[in-house]
Amino acid sequence: MNGTDIKIPEILAPAGTPEKLRFAVRYGADAVYIGGPSFSLRSRAGNFTLPQMREGAAFAHRHGRKLYVALNIFPRDVDLDAMRSHLPNLADIGIDAVIVSDPGTFAVVQELLPGMPIHISTQANLLNTEAIRFWQKMGAQRAVLARELTLEEIRAIRKETAIELEMFVHGAMCMAYSGRCLLSTVLTGREANRGDCTQPCRWAYTLHEEKRPGQSFPIAEDGSHTFILNSKDLCLIRHLPALVEAGLDSLKIEGRMKSLYYVASVTRIYRHALDTYRRNPSTYTFNETWWEELTKVSHREYTTGFALSAEQHEMQRARRGDYIRNYEFVGIVTDRPADRTVVVEARNQVSLGDEIEWMGPGPKTFVSRIETLRDTDGNTLTSINPQQSFCMETDHPVAVDFLLRRRVPSAPS
Repeated sequence: MNGTDIKIPEILAPAGTPEKLRFAVRYGADAVYIGGPSFSLRSRAGNFTLPQMREGAAFAHRHGRKLYVALNIFPRDVDLDAMRSHLPNLADIGIDAVIVSDPGTFAVVQELLPGMPIHISTQANLLNTEAIRFWQKMGAQRAVLARELTLEEIRAIRKETAIELEMFVHGAMCMAYSGRCLLSTVLTGREANRGDCTQPCRWAYTLHEEKRPGQSFPIAEDGSHTFILNSKDLCLIRHLPALVEAGLDSLKIEGRMKSLYYVASVTRIYRHALDTYRRNPSTYTFNETWWEELTKVSHREYTTGFALSAEQHEMQRARRGDYIRNYEFVGIVTDRPADRTVVVEARNQVSLGDEIEWMGPGPKTFVSRIETLRDTDGNTLTSINPQQSFCMETDHPVAVDFLLRRRVPSAPS
């Protein structure tokens, strides 16, 4: 069997800003999903103005990619009224689909944007064949499957439906059923299902007994707090052949609020793994460097979630602490004016003598030490601050939009 015998799904990457969209495309996404100024479940992600959406769609299309816009809040009537005023603005922007979770939103989109492809969000709890058939009959183009489904269940759904199927394969997971959580609303007044989650599931909790006021009791043996609500991050990179063979049309990476470095790094690895499988599925083997690369982005402990079994397998964290950060983002190559000289926009403090690693869209990375450090006027420096540009020399084949990173000094080797 070779790559022409099977359907290869798209890689769908997140973008919370226009800059992140550019890097998602540059680093291998087939499609990118974004949010507008309102109506998406990441109201604090930065998001896109209407002119930025237009520019983003044009950029994606120039590179042969697609752009989807999330409209996946659970709206009140006041939200639907506002949506009726907003949706006509999307008509000629050039987006390829909208993502919705609510039947009311679905109806309004069909009314005001006739012909617009609609993807049904994972928030719609798409867990069974009949629910997916229902949306297919209503005119939906794609179903974003609930994260509670196993691959075995997905294969069964694929046999019984013709609609496109999308699945989350990487990134943060909500502790609530299909992401429909009330914790943020109850504890802070900010409503998750209307796009304003404060992520209280990531907070530390202790147990209090009604008749013992002022006393807290740890629920875990290894500290004074537990993170029983705090899910590990999803990572299905090791199971890529099973994802393809399940008949999925799209592999979705979570993270519209994640950094540019995160979006580029994760997209890049899934791109290389999927391309390796595409070239010759029968000889495909997992490359451990892919896993190593995914540990170089800020992440919680990884889990396969429900994909391999309907039972949870230590999906919640039981230890104090949160993100694992072994590497930090240093900067972006913005120019290469001479054979050995590159211009870098710093995103972290950089010092003479730092050992840095270069990462581009391709599979190889390069390590070097900063032996020369100058500002753009040619003045010699010993350090540079974030958001400033500097020049350095390298013999590595790096180009514009390569990223620089370095190991966090306290991280284990």
